[in-house]
Amino acid sequence: MERPVLGLTEKIKLLGIKQEEVMARIDSGATASSVDINLAQRLNLGPVTRKKIVKSASGVKERPMVEAKVKINGIIIREEFTLADRDHMTYPVLIGQNILKKGKFLIDPLKK
Repeated sequence: MERPVLGLTEKIKLLGIKQEEVMARIDSGATASSVDINLAQRLNLGPVTRKKIVKSASGVKERPMVEAKVKINGIIIREEFTLADRDHMTYPVLIGQNILKKGKFLIDPLKK
């Protein structure tokens, strides 16, 4: 079976009550995926299912988690996302190991 290959950034579609196509950062070092809290509100993602302790460059924080569907490379995956203020970041969505494993994706840093 041919495994889908992703680059370091990918155009994805978040599927909530509404849906939106955005650029996402692919991060094999992140255990959980994350979505900007404002984007999550705009798409009516949720409800919050639980909270998770997350370690990031900005320290250790407890973040709410929501379940959402994401379409990457034609594959739809339902998975949990932490909610974070990603306003100051280049990409509103970070795709971490939980989604990368489920989709059996490979990462090629040279892929555009």
